[in-house]
Amino acid sequence: MSAAALDLQQAVFTALTEHAPLVTALGGAKIHDLTPAALPFPYITFGQADVYDWSTDQIPGSEVLYTLHVWSKHRGRKELLQLMGHVGDGLEGSMALTSHYLVNHRLESTEIRYDDDLDVYEGAMHFRAVMEPV
Repeated sequence: MSAAALDLQQAVFTALTEHAPLVTALGGAKIHDLTPAALPFPYITFGQADVYDWSTDQIPGSEVLYTLHVWSKHRGRKELLQLMGHVGDGLEGSMALTSHYLVNHRLESTEIRYDDDLDVYEGAMHFRAVMEPV
């Protein structure tokens, strides 16, 4: 099941780094699993991922619930909301998975919060994917 999560993360990364409006808005392909030190804002990080068995009697499968975090130091929510829109657009349609078939992929919910201590806006985008091995 962890192979499904890795395959999905690679496909999400590729889809986002190839989505020109997002890369332009970020000022580069700033999408990271582990945030590099002193990375200038805005940027996107991979968050928590939970993988569940979604097999039937006939077909093995996995359900992956994962979060992308969008980070902005821009005053107000405008930049954050625009970036989140670009992420959603970049993940619409088909993604190129190598060892799985994407049965279903959708945005489940979003959260926006402001961290006073860090003086930063964070947008959390929670997705659900159901996958079967090729």
